[in-house]
Formats: sequence, C-alpha cells, structure tokens
Amino acid sequence: MSAGDWKDLYSAACSGDLDRVKYHIGAGVDPNYQHPEIMCTPLVAAIMAGHIDIANYLLEHGADPHLRSAMVNLTPLEAAEQQGNTELLSQLAGVGAKRQRSPFWKRIFLR
Repeated sequence: MSAGDWKDLYSAACSGDLDRVKYHIGAGVDPNYQHPEIMCTPLVAAIMAGHIDIANYLLEHGADPHLRSAMVNLTPLEAAEQQGNTELLSQLAGVGAKRQRSPFWKRIFLR
C-alpha cells in the first residue's frame, strides 16, 4: 500500500465517492490506517461528512468501529453522536461499538 493510495481512499471517503472507496478497499488499502499527516480514519471522516453509505461500506469491509481518530479525537460512535445520526448509531451498536472514556489527563487538560 502506498500513502497515495491511502490518501485517495481518505479523499474518496470525505467527498462521498463510493466507487473510489470500493476500488481502494478492493485493492487492499487498509481502512483503519491513520496517515501521519491526517490522523483520521476514513470511517470517521465519512461519518463527519455525512456519507453514511460509505461508512456502512467501510464497516462491512473491515473498518474498526472502536478506533479513535487522533485528529478529531473521536471514535466512530462519538462522530455519529456528534452528527446526530441515529441510524448509524444503531448500526455501530449492532457491531459492538461502545462509548470510550478519554484518559483523565485528556479530559482535564484538552478541553
């Protein structure tokens, strides 16, 4: 996997291009990779952009519903809550996503 492939997967997830997402997942790009420049998973990016079809596809193809994206400090469940997407909240709960507490120091110092 090259970083360019991953960046294009991330870009496709953000822009709502499901065909491009399918292409990259089919080519073996890891849907859980957080590139050091971006530090956000394609799943959280798709949720934040409102592309639920892409979020569902990523979940069906190996995206980790528990993985916190460092850039926005959100799990997929927290991103769906922030977006008010009850349908996706139900789907995430169905695959075992649970609320995670941030470490104490983050709750105190990173407000």
